[in-house]
Formats: sequence, C-alpha cells, structure tokens
Amino acid sequence: MADLFSDPFEEGDPGAAVPARPVPAERPARRVITVSQLNASIRGLLEGQLSDIWVEGEISNCRVWNTGHMYFTLKDGNSQVRAVMFRMALRYLRFKPSDGLRVVARGQISCYEPKGEYQVVCEHMEPHGLGALQLAFDQLKKKLQAEGLFDTARKRPLPSLPRKIGIVTSLDGAAIHDIIKVLRRRHPNAHLVIRPARVQGEGAARDVARAIRALGKVEGVDVIIAGRGGGSAEDLWAFNEEVVARAIVDSPAPVISAVGHESDVTIADFVADLRAPTPSAAAELVVTAKDDFCSRINRLSQRLHSAARHGIQERRAAVQTLAGRRALAGWLGQLALRGRHTAELTHQLKRAALARLAREGRTFRELRGRLEAHDLRRRFAANRGRLTTADQRLHAATVRARERADTRLRVLAGRLSTLSPLAVLGRGYAVCWNADRSAIVRDASSVQPGERVRVTLQHGEIACEVLRDE
Repeated sequence: MADLFSDPFEEGDPGAAVPARPVPAERPARRVITVSQLNASIRGLLEGQLSDIWVEGEISNCRVWNTGHMYFTLKDGNSQVRAVMFRMALRYLRFKPSDGLRVVARGQISCYEPKGEYQVVCEHMEPHGLGALQLAFDQLKKKLQAEGLFDTARKRPLPSLPRKIGIVTSLDGAAIHDIIKVLRRRHPNAHLVIRPARVQGEGAARDVARAIRALGKVEGVDVIIAGRGGGSAEDLWAFNEEVVARAIVDSPAPVISAVGHESDVTIADFVADLRAPTPSAAAELVVTAKDDFCSRINRLSQRLHSAARHGIQERRAAVQTLAGRRALAGWLGQLALRGRHTAELTHQLKRAALARLAREGRTFRELRGRLEAHDLRRRFAANRGRLTTADQRLHAATVRARERADTRLRVLAGRLSTLSPLAVLGRGYAVCWNADRSAIVRDASSVQPGERVRVTLQHGEIACEVLRDE
C-alpha cells in the first residue's frame, strides 16, 4: 500500500510521473571548539577587520585603576560600547577624561577573551568640538584656582635690591640673551645664577620644575625669572603643566613668569608672584625696585642739601645782623685773636701729645724687650734643645752599655758552656746516680749487685740494675 506521505501536498497531475527523492549528501564530521578558541577567533576577526576606527560618543563610568589603565563606556542616544585606554596611551593625553565629556576616540575593536566581550582599545582621544589643549588648560586652571593658588594675598613682593637673580630658560633661545642684556645695563653688579632647562617638547615641564626647585636651594637667591620666547600653544605648553605650577608655588624665592609675548597666557602666569609680558620686561621689573630706591635716595639727598643750604643762609644773615650792632663792634678782630690763640694752643697740645707718645713708646719698647728676655716660649725652646741633646746622648750611652753587656754575656755564656757538665755529656760521657738521685756514684764499691741506679746521658736518662761488682 502506498505511503500516504509519499506524495507532495500540492495537487498535481495524477498521471504525471513522481520524481525520484534526492539522496541526502553525507554530512561532514563536526568540528568542536572550546569557548576560548571561539573568543580567540572572534578577536582575530575583529582586530583584522576593525583595526583603525574613529568613534564619537559620551564618556560614562570612567574609572582609572591602580594599574594606570582607564576603563569607560562610550555611548550615544541609542547604544553603548565598552572601551579601555592603557596606561602608555593615557599618559600622553593633554586633558583629563571624565563622565559626561563628549570625545572622539581612535583605536581598534578587540575582544576580551575571558568574558567574551568586545571593546574599543583607544590609542588617542580628543574632545569633541573643543581642543584638547584648551580643555586641559581650563581643567587645570579651575583646579588650581579652587586651591587658592591664584589668590593675590598669596603673591610675594619683589625684593628692593636683589643681589642674586636666578634664571630658568633655555640657553639656545633669545630670551636668555635679552634678560642678560637688560640686567647688565640696568643692574651691572647683580649676581646671575642660570639653571638651563628645556622649555619645549617632551619632558620639558619636568625639566623646568627641577630647575626652579634647584634654584630655590641655592643660598642667597632673591628672585627667580622663569620663561621663554614666543611660540605656538604647543611650544608654550610646558608652562601649562601642573608640575611647573607646583614648583613655582613651592619656591622659597619670588618667581616672575615671563613666557612668550604679551598676548600669551599660561598657568605659570596665574601662580607666579608677578607676570611679565616678555623676558625683557621681566628683567626690567626685577630692577624697577632698585631704580625707585635710587630715585628716592636722590630726592632725599636733594632735600637734605636744600635744607642745609637754607640753614646756612639763615645763620649767615643772623651773623651779618649781629655784626651791624655797636655792642658787637670789633668782634671780628677779637674772633681772629681768639682763633690765633686757639691755633697756638692746638700746636702746643699737639707737640705735648707727640712727646708723650714718644716717651710712652720708648717705655713700651723697653718693657717689651725685658718681657721677651723672660719669654717662656724662648725658655721652653732652649730647654727643649737641651732636652733633645741630653736624650740623644742618653740614647747613645744606652746603646753602648747594651752592646758592652751583650759582649760580656756572650763571653760568660761561652765560659759557662765550657764548664757545664752537659758539654761533657755531649762528648759521650754519662753521669751515674743512685736510685733516688740523691748522690752521684763515683766508686763501683759503693753499690751492691741487684741495686738499681740511674744513668744520665746527653739526651734523656735510663734506669739500670747492677748485676755484679768487678
């Protein structure tokens, strides 16, 4: 019986031939991969196809971990994507990313294999619609202003007469020559302490900060000029870094910021104790106080001279008035006589004083000669010479006595060696003792057979027994 399901559902011609059913092809062997292999393959595809893209969005959930990497989310009105910026790329940003900031980021799409999440690995970032430098400038300015570093009450006045002036700038620029030229012209006796520093390029801000701190440690530096010539915003950016601003604030000496031209404004200008429009103007500001001080001295000197001249004129007029009176007639002659008498007395007093000084001088020299004759230092020198001579003679006598004693000792030692029994034993003789070594056996008849005796040789001693008496 035919299968009910062998015919197609569509109605067809009953007389038409039924087509043969296709034979299913053989399925390929299935290939099973792990989740890690799948995520690795996805990562390879993403990084190969989307290796350099620009993404615009708003930053949210921005966090910088203790490793230095920044993790955040880029979102728009409909979607969001995870993103990461590693420490090496983050350190080159001119501004600080924060939540709510709209940016344009460049990077590549990658897959974080442990979680199977794709993310944008950012290599560069810039604010949307606002330059990165301007944003960084505004952020740092707002931060330092909130700390009170721009307050006028914190600024210090310049010294009136600076003796030692520190300069932080590049030796290759024109600023150093302008500063030196102005200072040599207006304050030639000033002591200049120059600390060269890079003022442009990578690492320039740290170099400028180190230079300011180094000058702050130099003893006697009254004021510091830090700056450079004009340039673009990128060229002047070293003086917009926080490290330079902190160094200026911490400097023990007042700091004058002299960066660029009059139209250029930097963070260093806000925190410095005084801003100069140009390096040359900074040098002029340093010596302005000196010029004011000198001008004041000149004015006081003129006032003093005028007052003295006016007083002399008044007294001269008074003298002339008095001279016209009868009671004072002839006072000029009397004054001349008194002057002559005063001169004679002055001459006599001078002669008496000189004579007295001569007598006192002779007495002083006599007493000094007598004192030098009894000077203990001379006595000590003479006694030291005699003591040295006596010590040398005593040493020589001691040496001679010791040599004579050594000679005599050797002679006596030779005689003693000749008379010593040990010398006799050395020639082959022996000494025979009784058993308790109380007496020397000189006669064979004094010992009996069987009695024990001791025989001393040159080296050692032997115990013997008498066998018979012969």
